[in-house]
Amino acid sequence: MTSNSQTAAGSGHDALPDKQSEIMRKAIRLEWISIAIVAAVITMVGLVMGQSQAMRVAWVEDILALLPPIAFLVATRVIRRGPSRDHPYGHHRAIGVGHLVSAVALFAMGALLLVDSAIGLLMVDKPPIGMTVLFGHAIWAGWPMVAAMLVAVPPMVVLGRMKLKLSEELHDKVLFADADMLKADWMTGLATVVGVLGIGMGLWWADAAAAIAVSASIVKDGVTNVRAAVTGLTDARAKTHDDKGPHPLTVEVEEKAREVPWVKEARARVRDEGHVFHVEMFVVPLLGMDPTPAQIVELRTTLEDLDWKVHDVVVAVVDELRPEQVPAD
Repeated sequence: MTSNSQTAAGSGHDALPDKQSEIMRKAIRLEWISIAIVAAVITMVGLVMGQSQAMRVAWVEDILALLPPIAFLVATRVIRRGPSRDHPYGHHRAIGVGHLVSAVALFAMGALLLVDSAIGLLMVDKPPIGMTVLFGHAIWAGWPMVAAMLVAVPPMVVLGRMKLKLSEELHDKVLFADADMLKADWMTGLATVVGVLGIGMGLWWADAAAAIAVSASIVKDGVTNVRAAVTGLTDARAKTHDDKGPHPLTVEVEEKAREVPWVKEARARVRDEGHVFHVEMFVVPLLGMDPTPAQIVELRTTLEDLDWKVHDVVVAVVDELRPEQVPAD
């Protein structure tokens, strides 16, 4: 006997309770603010970057930093659509697609800049930083570069921390990847300052070395995020927002099901749909017990009440737990 959830998969916004809906609205506002700030930084850095490799790395990174917030805003529009015949689970997975877009951008940016910086170092490319005129005074062109980077760093730190907190509250991996991108952004800014000052001190290689160090860090973050995004889209076990391990709910739903008096065994397949989880709960009743439809519905409701992320639940009553259905850990 199988009981499907009587509630539809619903749109992404329907799935969020009041608290999370308010957090979502806050995240959307924050992303628009982020786009405006990053656009201003791109313009500022573009005006002063000169021939510095590290400055060029920072400028390209700032441009690519626009992708995660744009991906998030697009995904939040897509998840508004409800389920249909063609999309019976709704459009929650748009969050996973947005995560993949952000992750690929992060990796591509790091790889491109790493290769470019390494070539510059091997070719003994000595970036010239001469003099410039500012407000009628001749100054070393490196000072405006350093100033631009130091101005750009604090907003990136603040925005990154805010997005990191919201990503955990919403279980939103796009926001988490965005926060990761901003972390790479401010790290690039500080490394660029070191590289430019190194050139001023006569260390021609400092610029390329700083760019290589930051690019390698960005590549590492990109690989981690791409792996996590692909894993999520291929129906792996649901994990935490930062992909550090299985989500606690994957175990809690099984424990809650085993507390039901008529249940002998229970195992779940929990799939991350974006902000919410789809749960297939396989239960073996006690010998001689034949659960009624009302009891199955009660179990499903109990699981859905466990946490707002447990949004779409299917309860299947089986005579035994087969490995192909629920493999052992």
